Amino acid sequence: MIAYNFQKPQFLTDDQIIALYASVGWTAYTQRPKNTLAALANSTVLWATTAQQLVGLARGVTDGHTILYVQDILVAPDYQRHQLGSQLVHRLLDHYQNVGQTVLITDPDAATAAFYRSLDFHDVTPQDYGRAFVLDRRYH
Repeated sequence: MIAYNFQKPQFLTDDQIIALYASVGWTAYTQRPKNTLAALANSTVLWATTAQQLVGLARGVTDGHTILYVQDILVAPDYQRHQLGSQLVHRLLDHYQNVGQTVLITDPDAATAAFYRSLDFHDVTPQDYGRAFVLDRRYH
């Protein structure tokens, strides 16, 4: 059974967290593990665990009132395709149901886009909502 908690489980180690990022190929996070751990410490994180093992997480950055930026949704490969990612997103959104705006920026992968669309996220285009701008300092 999966347990979901907004408090970091006491058994959870930094190595387990970084291993989850590595398991899904998010190397930008594993190359600078101290930055990743600091980011998590300064964010809202919904932890998904089972049998003392980290199997997923959802990370959001928010002021708790007007904006929620969904940053990371990770599910360990053995737990993918079992609705864990959907559960993480729904529980994060439910926790912040009174926040006015939720924003998510992700890679252009078709499967990723389909996943977020299935959760009622919409593509931002100038014609229907506004404009989205991104400054990615990794490439400067």
